[in-house]
Amino acid sequence: MSSGQGGELLDVPEFIEVDIGESLISRTETLASFRELGPPDLCHVIKTTGKAGSKDIGSYHYVSGIDASSSASLAAYLNSLTYHVEEVPGWFFGSTTTKGGWKIRGGAYCSFNAFSRVDVRVEVKIPGGVEAYVVDLRGERHEATPVIWQEVYLSAMLRAILYADDANYRLAGFRKLSPITTPDAELRFLAAAESAFFKGWQLGSDPEIQVATVVSNHLTSGVMKYFGDAFRFEGAVNLFEKLAVKEGEVACLLARSYFGMNEEVKAVRVLQTALQNHPQSYSLLHVQCDFLRTKGKLDWALKLAKQAVNCAPSEFVTWAKLTEVNMELGLFSDALLTLNSCPMFTYNERDLHRMPTPARSHLPMKDFIRDSGILDDESTPQHNNDADVALLRLPAPSLRGTFAKAYALLAKLVSQIGWDELLKCRSLVFVMEEEYRAQKAAAEVPPVNGDEDGEEKEGFGPLAVDEDEDGEGDKADDDASTKAVVEDDRSPVITVSPSFPNGNGTTSAGGGADQGGPGSPIPTIKVSTESDGDREREGLKEYEKSKGLPGPGVPVVAEGIEKPQTAEVQEEEGAQPAAGAPGSFNNKRLCERWLDNLFMVLYEDLRVYTIWRAEVAHFKAQHLPYRKTGTEWEILGELAQRLHHKEEAKDAFQRALDAKFSAKAWLKLLEFYAEEGDVQRSLNAAIRLSAYQHRWYMESAYPTAVAHQLFKLIRKEGLAKISYSLVSMNVPAPVLKGVMQPYFAWAQTFRVEGSDF
Repeated sequence: MSSGQGGELLDVPEFIEVDIGESLISRTETLASFRELGPPDLCHVIKTTGKAGSKDIGSYHYVSGIDASSSASLAAYLNSLTYHVEEVPGWFFGSTTTKGGWKIRGGAYCSFNAFSRVDVRVEVKIPGGVEAYVVDLRGERHEATPVIWQEVYLSAMLRAILYADDANYRLAGFRKLSPITTPDAELRFLAAAESAFFKGWQLGSDPEIQVATVVSNHLTSGVMKYFGDAFRFEGAVNLFEKLAVKEGEVACLLARSYFGMNEEVKAVRVLQTALQNHPQSYSLLHVQCDFLRTKGKLDWALKLAKQAVNCAPSEFVTWAKLTEVNMELGLFSDALLTLNSCPMFTYNERDLHRMPTPARSHLPMKDFIRDSGILDDESTPQHNNDADVALLRLPAPSLRGTFAKAYALLAKLVSQIGWDELLKCRSLVFVMEEEYRAQKAAAEVPPVNGDEDGEEKEGFGPLAVDEDEDGEGDKADDDASTKAVVEDDRSPVITVSPSFPNGNGTTSAGGGADQGGPGSPIPTIKVSTESDGDREREGLKEYEKSKGLPGPGVPVVAEGIEKPQTAEVQEEEGAQPAAGAPGSFNNKRLCERWLDNLFMVLYEDLRVYTIWRAEVAHFKAQHLPYRKTGTEWEILGELAQRLHHKEEAKDAFQRALDAKFSAKAWLKLLEFYAEEGDVQRSLNAAIRLSAYQHRWYMESAYPTAVAHQLFKLIRKEGLAKISYSLVSMNVPAPVLKGVMQPYFAWAQTFRVEGSDF
């Protein structure tokens, strides 16, 4: 926080530099590291007292939502900061002067152009002129052309829209303003999107998309999010209708917009025409597949999902869609095999600054928010962030990108069929550890690990197991999938490879009090190093070649298998199971290492959840209070939500709020309440969450998560009812006007559905 040396900006965050301009130098040095939409805009100002011997001060803050279409609009923002310099009463006639005589004498505004990969900067001197120029990745200056200005404007708008509530794009001192506040500004955004539409692939795409296309990129995601969150698809339809004439594949976006407007007949006609001209477009196939799923035509949807996989076998989203359809059809073994085939991509972190440590920070709170009493004092004992280490170390929250999506599919699968049945399906379709050992022993394959004594290591590949508890041995670098789950690349890979010697889906190993009892389906947890797995994979490949087993790229579907078969050593030497026999070794696939790790992650979640619910039941039976810290309740709430236990999640989040103020808990509860149509509780959550966001300079009305949930209620109940309900809650007038009113004003200005009744 500020040390109170004077000259700070009122209601605007600041980081005071040690050396003036060091933030600009640091930004220039990191330009080459930006891969996608780029970092937030940077605003740098220089303040002076104008007195001899007084040293100037440089400070900066981050900002989004500013109109970056011209140097004039950026200069106007810099000029507006001159009215935020802290003032104190003067001596004569009630006049005021800036505190300590500080005033802004100049500044610079930086905004990243994600199309051309350059930084556009505007320098302002007060009084004086305005200079605009472009800094390339080498730090050289160039002239800013009209095309550059249009691109940087669109880049800034997309950052403000897509990253409005992104937890991975969060910085201290980040001021977020509404990017589009008038219908004219919306038209300008649409015009810019139309002109740059066919360059959108240059921006990159969501982490689940490997190759950005004309219809799958950050530009199309931004347009769909902007119109979709407010349920206003008319503008998107007008844009995509014009673009679909030039590129037929844009029809997938047009059809999605029509479906959003409940114009199903128009959407189907658009899809029919487009698929005749572009039968190999997985984006079009996915839109039609989703439509058929809503109509209950799952068999047809399955054919389309398979066709999409054939069209784009290297894309994660096509395999994920096929997995979802298989799950809905009850083909759980097929779903598991399909999930195992998903191509996984390394997750790239959001583009953010690497700034030098500031001399001091100034993070002021607005007076009306402080006086409202809505937010807790974070220094009080009630604001305790301590939590049990077992909860803090749960690996699932750290998953990103394709790994997070794959885990969500696995969690959905276990919520449908249960952990026991999931393990049975797993043993049906994947080669288990004991099966491999039995086959290896029957075939008398010589050891391939180079041990002189001929002792064989257990396991292989993703199911690798090393009985040497010392964990000694060379380690290869973790691959991308391992890094997504195990953050420390020096740690051994934790894998779970349950085999079922008793044939009922349980194992006798791993039982304990903290694992749910001896009868619980607890897999055997063992540890292996990368080097062991590499050696054993080579041995497995040789064995596959000698026996003609299918390679890892050949899908094998295990059909007609009712219960898991345990592999046994054949009595006759060299005897092999017949190819095609249900549950035979030849019919099974190897489980990918990343999926094996996700099973372990899921097991950890289920284990902690089971212990939690058992503790709750025990304390309830004993009529004792069950206490956790606010942070622990947050983690348990997220855990229950991941495992699709809605009521338990809601209860945990409510208990977290009893312990402390939690923006995370309020946001989750707002989603639950809005879905249930609970107006009073939704508004209460929205008030507190919005006050918290304004405290940390997130002043944007739309697009935000709060606005999206409020617009859901407005669609159902009407703007008038929601507005009157808010007034009846006796909210402090400054909070009502400064925090909540902008949502309703935006809904009226842009005629959100329900705003006219």
